[in-house]
Formats: sequence, structure tokens, C-alpha cells
Amino acid sequence: MKLQLKSYDLKLKNTFTISRKSIDSQPSLVVALTADGFSGYGEATSNPYYNASIPDLMTEIEKVRLLVEQTYGIPPEAFWDTLAPHLAHNKFALCALDNAYNDWYARSKNLKLYELWQYNISTIPLTNYTIGIDTIENMVAKLKAKPWPIYKIKLGTADDIAIVTELRKHTNAIFRVDANCAWTAEQTITNATTLKKLGVEFIEQPLAAADWEGQRDVFKKSILPIIADESCITEDDVAKCHGHFHGINIKLMKCGGVTPARRMLTQAKQLGLKTMVGCMTESTVGISVIAQLLPELDYVDMDGALLLSEDIASGVTIMNGKIEYASGNGTGVSLCEGLGEG
Repeated sequence: MKLQLKSYDLKLKNTFTISRKSIDSQPSLVVALTADGFSGYGEATSNPYYNASIPDLMTEIEKVRLLVEQTYGIPPEAFWDTLAPHLAHNKFALCALDNAYNDWYARSKNLKLYELWQYNISTIPLTNYTIGIDTIENMVAKLKAKPWPIYKIKLGTADDIAIVTELRKHTNAIFRVDANCAWTAEQTITNATTLKKLGVEFIEQPLAAADWEGQRDVFKKSILPIIADESCITEDDVAKCHGHFHGINIKLMKCGGVTPARRMLTQAKQLGLKTMVGCMTESTVGISVIAQLLPELDYVDMDGALLLSEDIASGVTIMNGKIEYASGNGTGVSLCEGLGEG
């Protein structure tokens, strides 16, 4: 198996702001795994919050190059188990390799990835579209520029209620709000009452990731469901979220790829938690992997590529929240410039 790496700087259409940072571009690393005439693709982006940088990702992947290139043909779960001990400290690197291998393996079997998993795509959720933090005027303009059935609204400002109140005047769409750890328990409980009246479906990660005591109080008293994000990183976190959150938002890069993500979804369902997968600001390479999980999800946030001024790949497409799968096998991804073969 041949391993190739290529870094990109993904330019955004607009400055994207959440409670802790703003970006105009997103560094990204694409992994290609090629063997037997098929190529599979995976992606990981930089993220200061999780100490992930492109140079570090490349360094860590190079350390396991020989192992990766000698280990192929085995099922994806076995591939992940082989690499995990070497990359347990760098889940973003593990994710890129795991996703690429899953893609390659499905293509080698002449199957779409969701077909390999025997998922039924007859019923899949719509994706939301994210409105990043900005002036209220600019947030309204972004909403009007992208009519959509479901919006995720980034919050964590002194004007959070005013933002949602104003946005509600301009659309009847479903709202979801994401405070990215910026609120207290008291603020969350109070805000939830107002936000429900404004047509908000749920609140994502209102408290600091480690504030389990506060989150337990919110869980008991919030009138809206609360979905974990920063509090649910890896498989070990799912059980912790039971009794503290109503659902979990899994990020493939945080947990180490689509293989552990599938296990997390199974565990969440067993605990009665709502299931969601979210994206980073990433290209269609990463988004197309998320699409394979849709039959297992209650909610999905996979709009990352829609925020880019120019994509680096083709694959799944999204129109008005609805996901259309690509015609090709695996994840259906094809890079716009030649990395990999087949």
C-alpha cells in the first residue's frame, strides 16, 4: 500500500467566528492510501484547541508509514487496532488514516462505504448550515444569503438572545445553538426558556467541557435538550455523558476516525442518547466520510465544505440541507488534483 500526504490551506468565503477564535482559512492535510488500483482518502485539519497542527500531523503519520504500507487487506477495524497504539496521542492523524483506509477498503470491495456497513439510506437527516458569530446585522445578512431549513447559530457573546431574536424575524427555519463552552449553568437554564420560544431545537455544549457538576444541573433543569461536543471526545466519554446530556455530537477527528465513531454511536443508542456527527471546517474529503454515517444519526452538522470559497474535492453534494451521495464507491471522493490513483 502506498501512502501519500498533501497539505492545503482552505480559504473561507467569510471570516468564521466561534466563542474562542476567528479564522479566514483552514490548514488541512489529506491522506491518500493506494493499493490494487484503488485509492482511499482521509482528511484532518489543524486545530489549536486540540493541539493539532499540520506539521505535527505529518510527522506523526510519517512515523507509522512503514506500518501503514505493510498493513493492508485486513478489515478496517483490524487496521485501526493496529495503528491505535502508535497514534493514541494524536487522534487527528489516526482519523485521517482510518478514514482513508475505510474508503480504500470499500472501493476494493466495489461497494460504497455505507453499503459495506449494510446501512439503509432510505431515511437520513438534513444537515444544518452554520452562522458564525458576527455583528447581528452581518449574521442576518449571512442567513438571508443562504436560505436553509436548519441553521446552527454560534453563540457566546453578550448579545446571544438578541442575536437569535433578530434572526428569528427573518426565517421560519429550525434553529440549533452552539455556545462552545461559553455559558454558565445558570445562563444556560435561563437562556433555554427564551430560546425554546424562539424555535430552538437544542443547545450544544453550553458549559466548559469539564464542568460535569454544572452540566448535571443543566440536564435536570433545562427546558431544551443539551448535546455534548467538547465533553464527548473519545469512546470513554460516551458513558460519562449519560445523565448529563441528552445526546452527543461526535467529531471524527477528535475520536480517531470513523471506526471508533461507529462504536460510539452504538454505545450512545444503547444508553438512550441522541446521536449526532459534526464536522470541522473541512473539505468534501472529510464531509463525504460523515455522509456514510447518516442512517445512524438523529442530527448532522456537515456543512464545512459549504463554508469554503473553493473546494479541493468532489464527492457528496448538499442542496438545501439534503445530502446526495456521489456515484463512486467508497466515500465517492475524487480530488481536484492528482493525489492517489484510481
